[in-house]
Amino acid sequence: MIREIPTEKIEIRPMVEEDLDAVMEIERHSFKAPWSRQVFREELVREWAYLRVATPGDDRAATGFINFWLVRDEIHILNIATHPMFRQRGIASALLAQTIAFAREHDVRHLTLEVRRSNHTAIRMYRSFDFRPIGVRPKYYAEDREDAIVMLLTLEPDAGPV
Repeated sequence: MIREIPTEKIEIRPMVEEDLDAVMEIERHSFKAPWSRQVFREELVREWAYLRVATPGDDRAATGFINFWLVRDEIHILNIATHPMFRQRGIASALLAQTIAFAREHDVRHLTLEVRRSNHTAIRMYRSFDFRPIGVRPKYYAEDREDAIVMLLTLEPDAGPV
């Protein structure tokens, strides 16, 4: 039986080197061409890269992660994934919601990402956050030549107090 993890129980924090084992396991289960441990180590030290992990709040290993770059007024989401045992419990949505909140705090205007054309679950989630498709990168994924859908979320500037 799958146990629901209430969203308020999901802790999201910056990823640290000690999270690599759990993140690598999630990565291997989630992507046809997983990133290497070295790529994640390099991301951890890039000043424009932000990596966050989600845990159920009870000191267990990471159950999901997101990796994004902040460049001027844009965020590009490179990876978001949840361990297969914890999918459909709101973890990816919590990671994405926290990233959008971070974007608002940093006056970001646009968030972009690529998603496999066949990943209908992820596309539905992105659409639920008002991402919209803006283009296609033909044969983007080298391992199987699948197209990527480019999606964009545009944030309205904060008008401030009225």
